[in-house]
Amino acid sequence: QPWRQDAGATVFAPFKQESDYFGDPSQVFMVNFRVRDLDAMIAQLVSAGVEVTRDPKNPYPTGCFAWLKDPEGNTIEIWQPAGEVYS
Repeated sequence: QPWRQDAGATVFAPFKQESDYFGDPSQVFMVNFRVRDLDAMIAQLVSAGVEVTRDPKNPYPTGCFAWLKDPEGNTIEIWQPAGEVYS
């Protein structure tokens, strides 16, 4: 049974050890944050001087994704789920 909040389930999804999804073979996990408005979040981060990379394959059936790095260089994913449109 997953941990559930109003926004949905919290999921721990392991990847294969040889996965290159994280962009760095030494990174073995990644935090993924659900955001209400991906474009607004990217704009806010960029205005604060954070480099953000939007997934060029967006949108996916599950939503839209982008990535940034924490101060230690670990990749963090931000995600706006499909069908969640806010104004």
